[in-house]
Amino acid sequence: MPFYTGNGDNGETHLYGKTAKKDSTIFSAIGDVDELNSAIGIAIANISDDNVEAALKGAQNSLFVIGAELAGYSAPTEKRTISAGEVKELESLIDEYGVRVGELKKFVLPGGSIGAACLHSARSIARRAERSVVGLGTECKNRQIPVYLNRLSSMLFVMALYINKKEGCEETNPEY
Repeated sequence: MPFYTGNGDNGETHLYGKTAKKDSTIFSAIGDVDELNSAIGIAIANISDDNVEAALKGAQNSLFVIGAELAGYSAPTEKRTISAGEVKELESLIDEYGVRVGELKKFVLPGGSIGAACLHSARSIARRAERSVVGLGTECKNRQIPVYLNRLSSMLFVMALYINKKEGCEETNPEY
């Protein structure tokens, strides 16, 4: 299989039997989800907690499914799809790590350890991906996708706090 085809050199590409411009809203959403997946990969490379790593790898697999669903390669009745159950799994992780972190009484600035900073960066990309998917309107057939992205951003945030706490990095609060 070649690593390039040249088919998209004119600014258009094929998406599930249709031709679409590469700057279309659907490609922005797919690209944001792909960028989020890569950012999570960077976070994984900078975190040495097996449980956090496993949760993040699970999220990466779900993001791959989301990309396929957005591209139209997987209808909700075929293969794996993002479901309310996956959203509940994220909520369980948020609750679990929230207990480990404790009550948050102030806003925090993104940063701390390298792993936590990577998670904060991934969180902000998750928010952008969510906005892109919401912007698709009815083009996004699975209404659980934006919900999943919303919860994923919350999970990334609480995991960043957890990693900082585990590594002894104090959170910095904004001065305002």
